[in-house]
Formats: sequence, structure tokens, C-alpha cells
Amino acid sequence: MAKRIDISGLNAFYGSHKAIEDISMTVEPRSVTAFIGPSGCGKSTFLRTLNRMHEVTPGGRVEGKVLLDDENLYDANVDPVTVRRTVGMVFQRPNPFPTMSIFDNVAAGLRLNGSYRKSELNDIVERSLRGANLWNEVKDRLNKPGSGLSGGQQQRLCIARAIAVEPQVLLMDEPCSALDPISTLAIEDLIGELKERFTIVIVTHNMQQAARVSDRTAFFNLAAVGKPGRLIEIDETERIFSNPSVQATEDYISGRFG
Repeated sequence: MAKRIDISGLNAFYGSHKAIEDISMTVEPRSVTAFIGPSGCGKSTFLRTLNRMHEVTPGGRVEGKVLLDDENLYDANVDPVTVRRTVGMVFQRPNPFPTMSIFDNVAAGLRLNGSYRKSELNDIVERSLRGANLWNEVKDRLNKPGSGLSGGQQQRLCIARAIAVEPQVLLMDEPCSALDPISTLAIEDLIGELKERFTIVIVTHNMQQAARVSDRTAFFNLAAVGKPGRLIEIDETERIFSNPSVQATEDYISGRFG
């Protein structure tokens, strides 16, 4: 079941450098929340704190709370591996496992997390590929390498891999930045379908994409060069793009800075 995320007083560090500061916000279940803002303002860092990927970076640490339906993901007794299974991630560039077949790419996470009968694996792989709108394109070559697919197909394969383990939240870090316009549209259409099942958070530099796919938009910015990134404003996407509350949001969206 899709879950709600509540973030309060969140700071993220790389060693002694504070990358983002005092972020508090809520992400509603079964919705798409877009993060926008200039490069270097901490959007991707913040995204990675939501499934504890940030702490994989040397010196990476977090202060504050990230609650997933009232469970603090940073409690001492919470296993980061379990968090990353519950909160899946799709990266900027498609990253299928190059030596694995299409089938094995989708099944990889399942095999790590438990033992399944062959028939069960077949069913879940098909369901996941259908969920990523990829099944009809690959059903006759499931044993061929995933790396042989086009860029857009590879990204949908990575989405199928992410949803195969049934996460409650799906994080997407600029999932279309390396794709052509047709593949981008396919991913955007897919995001609209996936939000019926998952809570989705997407980082994008594409203003039109944020306007098209998201229900709510969060604008991040730096107070000054070298200062931590901060959440400036979050609201319904339509309001952010038509009548933002903060002048800096208006300036960014209209192209007057950033």
C-alpha cells in the first residue's frame, strides 16, 4: 500500500559540509511530488535521504526525521536495506545490470529478498513488465541482455525492476534527462499510471515535465553560493506555476534566474 512521508527538521551533510538545511514537508500517498530548483541546491541529496541512500556516500549523514506512516526511517533499530526495499529508486541514467537478461534484471531484487518458485517468478516478472508498459515490447526476448534495449526501454526496465519488489514509495531522480522526447513522454505517461499504486517523488529540471506529471511541486534554492539548500515553497502544482507565494519561486519558474 502506498505510504505517506512526513519529513521534519531534516539536515543532510557530506562530512562537515551541510548540503541541505531544515527541510520539513509532507508527501501524500498515491500522488506525484516534483522537486524543482537550480543545480546544486540539494534536490537529489534530499531525495536520497528518503531511502537512506545518502548515507552510502562517504561522510554522508542526516539529522532530523523521515517518517513513513509514523515509522522513523532513521531509528537505530531500522534496517537500511529494508528501507530501500520499501522506498525504491530509479536513477538519472538507465542502469540495467549489463550481463543479465531482461528477465533476470527484473527478478534480481526478488532473488535477493527471498526464494520463489519458477512459476511465481514468471508471474511477478510479467506483472512488473506490464506495470512498466514494457511487456509487449520484450516478451519474446526475455532471455536477451537488458543492455540491448533502447534508452527509453532500459529506463522502463529499471522501473519494472524497482516495482517488482512491491515498494510503497518510488523515487525518481531526473528519470528522463538522458532520453529522447518520445521516450520521455512514455515515462511521463507511465508515472501517471504508477501513482495509482505508489507514492512517487521525482526530481526534474524540466519545468514543463513538473507541470505535466506532478500533483504538488516543491521549489528548492540556495540562500547564497556555498550555503545549504533549503525548501522555499511547496504547494499544489497548478498554484506553484500560476500564483506562487514566494517571489523567488516566480523568478525561477519564469526564467529570471537559475
